[in-house]
Amino acid sequence: MFGSTVKLDKIENERSGIQVISRAARILRSLKDHPEGLSLGRIATEVDLPRSTVQRIVGALQAERLLIANMIGGGVRLGPELGALAETARFDTVDQCRPLLLELTQATSETSDLSVLRGHNMIFVDQVPGTHRLRTVSSVGEIFPLTTTANGRASLAMLPRSDAMKLASNEAVQTNVDLDLDAFDKLLDEILHSGLAYDADEHSDGISAVGFAFTDLAGEIHAISVPVPSSRFIRQQLDIETAVRRTASIVQKVMESDLKG
Repeated sequence: MFGSTVKLDKIENERSGIQVISRAARILRSLKDHPEGLSLGRIATEVDLPRSTVQRIVGALQAERLLIANMIGGGVRLGPELGALAETARFDTVDQCRPLLLELTQATSETSDLSVLRGHNMIFVDQVPGTHRLRTVSSVGEIFPLTTTANGRASLAMLPRSDAMKLASNEAVQTNVDLDLDAFDKLLDEILHSGLAYDADEHSDGISAVGFAFTDLAGEIHAISVPVPSSRFIRQQLDIETAVRRTASIVQKVMESDLKG
């Protein structure tokens, strides 16, 4: 009887611990879209928990520097330790995708790019140059737009549609481009349906590209794309698409495997 009681207490403690982790995650997510911070009362409303519970969990998160006090306006905001963890996650994504970029370039002889959606732009984080004398090359850290690139379009298609269209509209205004929002909305539907996004001389004259997007384990949207001189892309489009789809399938399996543990 005593042994059964101990086992029940252990199970209950485990459940309680899991619940605390889940609640802490909800609190952190509630602050993701509020860099200015939130009060404890506002957080309690956002996550639908008693203020006393929120205060206790926030205190523990502050002790680990996952949250810090907001000096202006009170409340708390996301802490520096989360930034360090995010940097590690980004590097892991680059490391995981590097072999895939190498394989993609070997299969197509074309340049393969890895980029990440940051705010209003795509930022290149890795690249494997193609083997042709005439090839496309971009610098790591280079910033590309969203609406006229294959990687940008693929990434927008991953977002809630209202967020994607807001980003597209803002970019059009900032770049003084006449963007047909209805047509672009339909284009995002096509990308979701096919799994691939294209850029046919729309970002740079003479360069076409095909790519896909995925969400990494840190929740960030990345894209892998293959930019090709347009004259060669027309001749080799089917082979390039096949190779890109194969890479997309591998990425999906890797991400699903990691999520399962």
